[in-house]
Amino acid sequence: MTDNNAEKNVESFQARGCCRAPNTYDSNDQVFSHSCCKMDEFNWLKDFDTATANNKPQMLEVRFKNGRKDFFVYTGDATIKEGEFLAVEAASGHDIGIVALAGDIVAAQMKRKKVNLKPEELKKVYRHAKIADIEKWMSAVELEYNTLFRSREISIDLKLDMKLNDIEYQGDKTKAIFYYTAEDRVDFRELIKKLAEEFHIRIEMRQIGMRQEAAKLGGIGSCGRELCCASWMTDFQSVTTGVTRVQQLSPNPQKLAGQCGKLKCCLNYEYHAYADAFQHFPDERTVLKTKKGDAAFQKSDIFKGLMWYSYTNDRSSLMAIPIEKVKEISEGNAKGIIPEKLEDFAFLKEIVHTEYEKNIKLEGDLNRFD
Repeated sequence: MTDNNAEKNVESFQARGCCRAPNTYDSNDQVFSHSCCKMDEFNWLKDFDTATANNKPQMLEVRFKNGRKDFFVYTGDATIKEGEFLAVEAASGHDIGIVALAGDIVAAQMKRKKVNLKPEELKKVYRHAKIADIEKWMSAVELEYNTLFRSREISIDLKLDMKLNDIEYQGDKTKAIFYYTAEDRVDFRELIKKLAEEFHIRIEMRQIGMRQEAAKLGGIGSCGRELCCASWMTDFQSVTTGVTRVQQLSPNPQKLAGQCGKLKCCLNYEYHAYADAFQHFPDERTVLKTKKGDAAFQKSDIFKGLMWYSYTNDRSSLMAIPIEKVKEISEGNAKGIIPEKLEDFAFLKEIVHTEYEKNIKLEGDLNRFD
């Protein structure tokens, strides 16, 4: 392989894990630049690197396939920059990774991820990856697609209740990680034996969750855009049903579940805005007393700052009361002040029709077109 061809192939393989596939016909495609990959990080201490100047060991965050990252230490004299390929220490042999973070910010990143290891306890960086290292790594990566399908055939023949999602070959082509999902515990000892005989490599089985599976496989969400987990999300936060209640969403599992079968991650995006807004709203259990009758809470509109109330003896009429007026009426009730009627404070009024009235209205509308 010539140096020019090797350099071109290196660029295409550098896009592993990027937000989109590279355009191999355009050498100026931005997909080849550092930070395109969702696993890259923004180094805001890039211009304040003191490790190299003080001859200290360089701590690095290195990314691999499928969102896998690890921290390494380099004790050599060469300067390592983000986006470069490295040959790094593995459990046995070596692996090829891409630098995601370098410099003083790595210590802050380790603290954020709660990695309490000293530099001498970290795995080592051997060197910058040579052409021979990268050629061997690329030949291993090219095997992943066919290996995945053959592995699925073997698992089906063994009647294992599991789903193989992806495969990651180690850079030295001696080991592969098989990512799978399963609802119950799986005895895959026979599977490992057959895979080792088939591919002549060491096998590591790694179970992942449904969200991680969706991130690996990708897809289009109900919003019409690529899945967040596949395009840019790197950390999964738990989504609870309490999030849907705060946002007043209909408890419909079909609408609230994503392609992974779990609650959509995007339900967390606006949750804090709703939670902050509801801190300024009066208690929903507050009953407003008027001379016309007591009024109970029905619904709220946080964007307009309105709370909808209806009389307990007349549910068909809803009135939107600004939250300031609700507080004013509630405080007045506590002091024994009873207003004449709730309509005097209403910002909007809505008539709720029964199903019978809706059907009568629909028939009337249809008759007009006969």
